[in-house]
Amino acid sequence: MSTDPYPLSRRETLHRLAGGLAGSLLLPHLASARPTGASPRIERIGLQLYTVRAALAKDLEGTVAAIAKAGITELEFFNLFGKPVSFWTTLMARHGLTAPAAHEGLPEADDGWGPIFDRAHGLGHRWVIVPWVGEGYRGSRAAWQRLAARLNRGAERAKAAGLGFGYHNHDFEFTPVDGTTGYEILTTETDPALMKLELDLYWAVKAEQDPMAILRRWPGRVISCHVKDAGPAPAREMRDVGKGTIDFRALLMAGRAAGLTHWFIEHDNPTDPIATVTASAAAMRGF
Repeated sequence: MSTDPYPLSRRETLHRLAGGLAGSLLLPHLASARPTGASPRIERIGLQLYTVRAALAKDLEGTVAAIAKAGITELEFFNLFGKPVSFWTTLMARHGLTAPAAHEGLPEADDGWGPIFDRAHGLGHRWVIVPWVGEGYRGSRAAWQRLAARLNRGAERAKAAGLGFGYHNHDFEFTPVDGTTGYEILTTETDPALMKLELDLYWAVKAEQDPMAILRRWPGRVISCHVKDAGPAPAREMRDVGKGTIDFRALLMAGRAAGLTHWFIEHDNPTDPIATVTASAAAMRGF
């Protein structure tokens, strides 16, 4: 049995959550001018390794070499693929890669964060991001409030360990519940100084939300984002960056002006993972 602390199957079910929340989304203001002080180009390009999980499982070192060749400079982990931290730090150094963040599931209890934070330090992470939660933390105001309380406690422990802490959205956080939404509860009932946000731009659009409005509402709080494109309504199928309807240029410019520091390409189920990374990175170099 593998002792890998990032089980491969942990996020395999996430693509099943995408059903039914499509619709028209017009973002007429996304063509706004570049914010004052924003860099004219994306200077670093990140990748959530979930995108290339199938390729990594077949040829880990060759896949890392290929994504570095595509222009990726930052990695966001979700799995160590059975390798020790020392293996990954050596491999990343060989290809000029850094790993500022990782996705980590909530431990069963709050005292379970210690080993997670130790691993984060070993890999050079700055941020630990909770990427998804099960039904026990959804479906009612009380459930979302329990999650908010756990995230607050996790964020406090992360600060004590010298790390940043955040939450990554899908679409289900925006489902109406008891007169509000999970996302509203998570953003208003957690400490904005400690519990930051990783905004998945695709899933926000899929949920018929305006990601620009989220960026503007929470300046300084959205510290990273996932970059994957959406096709037209009503399906809003997931696409490579630059092959859909999302105006990433405007969003990333506004985000950087408001404190966004990392942007990770992601595609949940690419047909050809390396081709997706290569095409998406090339599109991002034009932003």
